[in-house]
Amino acid sequence: MSNIKFTKEHEWLNIEGDIVTVGVTDFAQSQLGDVVFIELPEVGETYEEGDEGAVIESVKAAGEIEIPVSGEIVAVNEALSDDPELVNREPMSGGWFFKVKIAAELDASKYLDETAYKALIAEE
Repeated sequence: MSNIKFTKEHEWLNIEGDIVTVGVTDFAQSQLGDVVFIELPEVGETYEEGDEGAVIESVKAAGEIEIPVSGEIVAVNEALSDDPELVNREPMSGGWFFKVKIAAELDASKYLDETAYKALIAEE
């Protein structure tokens, strides 16, 4: 699990070489409640870090999933279109959103490790 990093926006990143898989954390899905709709980015599109990558709607709220790294979308989790609640059931595995091929070398130090992320959510 050492390849897993977290953002302060409650996203997780699984960094494998130049591909980063992105999803929302268990904490985030628990705050959202039942997820009812997800709009995913298009494969082949290029994004800058901080751009809106996906839209997530739940019974409680709607929000956006930011692209945490600049690069090209190389895969999206099509299963979420038919079963958005997969995010609630498997937020850290089957409920991933998209994969980004990073455009430049990734500075993983700007993301949180599991210990720092747990400290962050303990404050919320």
